Amino acid sequence: MAPTSRTASLLLLLTFLFSSSSSELQRILHPAKNDGSLSLLVVGDWGRKGQFNQSQVAEKMGEIGEELDIDFVISTGDNFYENGLTGVDDKAFEESFTNIFTAKSLQKQWYSVLGNHDYRGDVLAQLSPVLQNIDSRWLCLRSFVLDAEIADFFFVDTTPFVVKYWNEAENHHYDWREVSPREEYIDNLLKDLDEALKESRAPWKFVVGHHTMRSVSEHGDTEELLENLLPILKENGVDLYINGHDHCLEHISSRDSSLHYLTSGGGSKAWRGTYTPNDDNLQFFYDGQGFMSMQMTETSANMVFYDVFGQALHELNLTKQFHSYL
Repeated sequence: MAPTSRTASLLLLLTFLFSSSSSELQRILHPAKNDGSLSLLVVGDWGRKGQFNQSQVAEKMGEIGEELDIDFVISTGDNFYENGLTGVDDKAFEESFTNIFTAKSLQKQWYSVLGNHDYRGDVLAQLSPVLQNIDSRWLCLRSFVLDAEIADFFFVDTTPFVVKYWNEAENHHYDWREVSPREEYIDNLLKDLDEALKESRAPWKFVVGHHTMRSVSEHGDTEELLENLLPILKENGVDLYINGHDHCLEHISSRDSSLHYLTSGGGSKAWRGTYTPNDDNLQFFYDGQGFMSMQMTETSANMVFYDVFGQALHELNLTKQFHSYL
């Protein structure tokens, strides 16, 4: 078990007991540092028992995490390949997570969303608190709000949006327990997200999902998200949409809003060799393995993409005027 059990227990308790909003989304509190700053890492599409350079990515995450004194880690989904977990006793959890992300700096809370590959397994097992008894760092929910004081992170369960998983599953089984019927689930989620975004008074608003909104790589844009989710993000002044799904690193900026799309899906298998332009502004594309860091204060946010060797490849800096957000 990771040596952050007391902190994890407190955060888990807050997950179930604390709610200061009318939105149905659960809220988790994770305070910023005493100086009001916040730092974290983002990685996605990683769960391959150390293979396809997952171990190397984890090693460099540990080094950058120590350098930045990170507060927590975000996983953008596809946490366990190829077909999620078979149950709470599946050794893949330890073989792909506990035994790989061993660096001291990574012994912090991990906040995770589900990806489409996770939905091919036992979803309820991956969401189960039983896994926190194995490794207290782990916290995965379908959709929730992470309140980090100077930033609100809105985690969104994007897999149910994608129609082909329901209608064209081929040989794959998707675990739709507690999700079906699709339309009702999505309508409720969008309503809750819109309410939570409108209630947010944080300087920064970030939405985290697994699927791409905008991407020039293999999976490309996810039309269901552009139709259903994007209007809510733009209406509520979201600063970043952060995702995985495409096994690469990307930064795309919107042509008609201040929204930026950041893909951090290079946690293991990558190098797809695909490039398809889209309608927004491509700022950076790296078809390989790596991860992303975020550092912020109330008035500035700095995002850096790193490759598998820990080399900084691209940087995004955003600023805001100071306001009172109480």
